[in-house]
Order: sequence, then structure tokens, then C-alpha cells
Amino acid sequence: MQVIYNLGINITQLVLKFISIFNHKLRLGVTGRKDTFNIIKSQISKSDKTLWFHCASLGEYEQGLPVFKELRKTYPTHKIVLTFFSPSGYEIRKNTDIANVVVYLPIDTKTNAKKFLDLVNPELTIFVKYDIWPNFLNELKKRQLKAVLISALFRDNQIYFKWYGGFMKNALFAFEHIFTQDVHSKSLLKNINYNQVTVSGDTRFDRVYSQLDQDNTLGFIQAFKNDKLCLVAGSTWPEDDVFLVDYINSLENNDLKFIIAPHNINAPQIQKLKQSINKKTILFSEKKNASLEDFQVLIIDTIGLLSKIYSYANIAYVGGAVGKTGLHNTLEPAVFGVPIIIGENFKHFPEAKAMIENKGMYSIKNADNLKDTLNLLIKNTDFREDSGKNNSNYIKNNTGSVVQIMSYLRR
Repeated sequence: MQVIYNLGINITQLVLKFISIFNHKLRLGVTGRKDTFNIIKSQISKSDKTLWFHCASLGEYEQGLPVFKELRKTYPTHKIVLTFFSPSGYEIRKNTDIANVVVYLPIDTKTNAKKFLDLVNPELTIFVKYDIWPNFLNELKKRQLKAVLISALFRDNQIYFKWYGGFMKNALFAFEHIFTQDVHSKSLLKNINYNQVTVSGDTRFDRVYSQLDQDNTLGFIQAFKNDKLCLVAGSTWPEDDVFLVDYINSLENNDLKFIIAPHNINAPQIQKLKQSINKKTILFSEKKNASLEDFQVLIIDTIGLLSKIYSYANIAYVGGAVGKTGLHNTLEPAVFGVPIIIGENFKHFPEAKAMIENKGMYSIKNADNLKDTLNLLIKNTDFREDSGKNNSNYIKNNTGSVVQIMSYLRR
């Protein structure tokens, strides 16, 4: 298995270089990895004490952030190296102040693992959720360097739990401790005789709960909403937009406000969305000197504002589960105590299942489902508010993961 894996990694490295010629996102990663070692050499010296945080992408970064912040306080003189595998994480958070150095993780070859750890030599390594790279982890283990996996979520069909998955399974034993999101993940680990496990829950709950302590004020959203009922549709894809636009265009009531924050904000797609709406619509980029209260639909063609925008929602729609792209973050709107609507493809998202069971979230299959659900939430104030309270209580009741993890790490 080890030979096959290493052969596959080297082939993958070559294939990525070729495909990146035609794919902008892949090209960012391939180009960025060329600079990794030079950046580290310029920022980290042999005398520096370091911590290494690794996240696959932006979602895992947001998940790990509450722990990262606490570790930053606990080790104020250490330099922190933050690595990403995906451009969607690196490009958005490459300037984060949580780390001293932010780089792409080199491809998981034995040579790269040794070179990386020679340069960084971390006193503590934190991996978030998954992205298990066996050569890096085995090298950490050889050097007896402390590593911990947080917010881990495992499934029965993963390679670690198959008879042929020995090489990948062994990589998990490089972690001194694994903090899982649920009991089932702990049971799966015990089945392979990994016993240093704590069910601490999902650190994302702590992350979103902390949003309540921040200033979420956005003056332009206040002006647009103008004290009217507002639906915020976050991280939508074209298949989500079809349902939403159908509902918006069918409305006779012009008092209901809509904010749509698409996942992709490329100009042609944004213009296509705007042109499909027959209500008075404005883009975020067009808001200067506009009387926002006169518009019924606001399209957010920028990034970084959605978590605050959700604080103005009376109803939230979260994209990704109508198609196959994957449900986006439903905890962000839930913390503000609003009911949430999603598509039907949510089976790999335990928080969505829980909120549906708690009667705070509603799954729709088609435009008619969306219309019926929205009409119920709009017309029945008590039902809407009770649904929202169910979501905020769910978030509050699931916080505390960071406390458990930090209690272990401070020992």
C-alpha cells in the first residue's frame, strides 16, 4: 500500500502540473507550492519555537480558528506556521493575523515531509477534521513531535477502516490524541485499536457562537432592509438561484426583502442572476450613492460579509444542497436565531439532520416546496420565531469543544 501510495502521489504531482495549465484554481496551488520552502526559510530560523496548524481549506480554517486563537494566547512567543492544501483556503486567508507564516502544504512526498519538518520543527502540530497526509504524519511520528487532530469526523467507508488501508490507518497513530465530533467516530477508531480519543464535539459551534460577541453592524444592510422582513440566501449556486428567482419573480408583495450572496462571484454569473430577476435589484458593487431602501433585492458580489449579513435575516436559505456541490455553513445563520431552508442533499451533514429534527431547519426538493415553506415562515410569525429559537438553542447547547481541547493541550 505504501509503495502504491507514494507512486500515486508522484504521478499526481505531475498530472496537477499539466492540468493546471488549463485550470486557474489548480494553477494557483501548483504555483504557490513552488514558493513554500523559500517563504518558510525567510520567515523561520533554527532558533524559533514554532507551532504548525494545517487545514485542507477555508471551512477547516474556520473550524480550527477558536483553537488557533487560544493557542496564540498560550504561546505568544512562538511563531505559527499555517498551511492550506486548497487555494480556496490559502487565497482568502493568506494574510490572517493568526499566523506568522501562511503557505501551501507541499505535496505529500517523503522528501517534502522531511524538508518541511527540518525547516519548521514544530513543538505542536494541529490538523483539523481530516486531510490525513501519511508521509507528513509518519515523519512527525519518527521525530517524536506532538500532533493532535481536532474536530475529526470519520465514516465507516473510509480507507482507515478497510482491510487494505493499513498505510493510511498507521498515519492516524501519529496523532497523540484525536478529538472527534461524535461518538460514532470514536467507535470507529477504537475498532482499529486507537484509544486516545475524546468526543469533544465540533469547534465550529464555538466559532459561530463567538460571532454574537462581535459587532455585526453593516449600515448599508440596515438601509436596504429598512425594518422589513428579509430573507438572506447565502452561498447559493445556480441551481439554488433558479428556485429563489422563481419565488421572487412570482411575488406580488414588494415589502419582502431579499439578499442573495452567491458562492461564485464572477461577473458574468452575477449579471446573469441580476438579469433573471424582475424586481428592483442592485449589486453590492453598485450601492454607492444609491437609495438602497428603494430596492427589493440586493446581490452581494463580494466576499467576507456573509456571517454579519446573516444577523439581519428573518429567514435564511443556505445553498449547496440542491445540487451535488455540498451544503454550505448552516451554523452561521443558526446562531442568530433564524429558521433555515436547505436543499435535499444533506446526508453527510450531521448538523443539518439535527436542526431538521429540532424543527429549526426545513429541506426542500423543488420550487413548489420552497414556495410553501417560505409562505408558512412569512405568514406565521410565531412559527418563524420558534423555529429560529430552536436553532439558536442548538448552537448554544453544543459549544464547549474548545475548552476540552485546550484543557488537554495545556497539560
